[in-house]
Amino acid sequence: MLSLLNEKAIRKKLQRSRRRLFEWVGSDRYSRPALNNLDRKLEPYLPDRDGFFIEAGANDGYSQSNTYYFEKMKGWTGVLVEGIPELYERCKRERPDSHIFNCALVPPELNGDAVTMRYANLMSIVNGARKSEGDDEDHVSRGIEVQESLEESYEIEVLGRTLTSILDEVNPPSIDLLSLDVEGYEGQVLEGLDFSKYRPTFILVEANYPEKVDEKIGSYYDIADQFSEHDVLYRA
Repeated sequence: MLSLLNEKAIRKKLQRSRRRLFEWVGSDRYSRPALNNLDRKLEPYLPDRDGFFIEAGANDGYSQSNTYYFEKMKGWTGVLVEGIPELYERCKRERPDSHIFNCALVPPELNGDAVTMRYANLMSIVNGARKSEGDDEDHVSRGIEVQESLEESYEIEVLGRTLTSILDEVNPPSIDLLSLDVEGYEGQVLEGLDFSKYRPTFILVEANYPEKVDEKIGSYYDIADQFSEHDVLYRA
């Protein structure tokens, strides 16, 4: 097992080195990791250079990231939020030029509280993200099933913060894109954003419960595009 882990670590390092080399010469060949080509689908809507993003559910900063390409190849800057500490540490190594926060995004009543998360790598969730405790369990079990490198899950308590509290700390001049991939917790995350202070031009949501998203932002946003069954782009 140890030998296999070492092999995977070495392979990842080599892949990262190759990617960085290609980026250094201006090639994005290995720099578009977004699932379902979401970074390509986003590109026509967004500023070509020097935009500002927020990505919630950042994972390791590269795997399935919707913002990696824009930072590395287009000069964007922004905020990455990841609740699972081990993924947050990888994200810091992968995206040192971003503002990176280790917390779970929550509604205002949970700001500053400890909240429980379940680790499932790319499918990690805040407890209560799905409609029932059984749905949470099913989601984590599915995460273990579909991710080859994931053998088990665990629970961990992390700090809950509203997105508004983070943006108050960063103080961005404007926000071009908010990308939400929070496995069903999107309604609660959006509840923690004060739209009178911060209104991203575009919000890309993996909308597991679109009715909750519409309830929170329908007064401020229209649907600009539907990129996949669950991935919806909203425009202010």
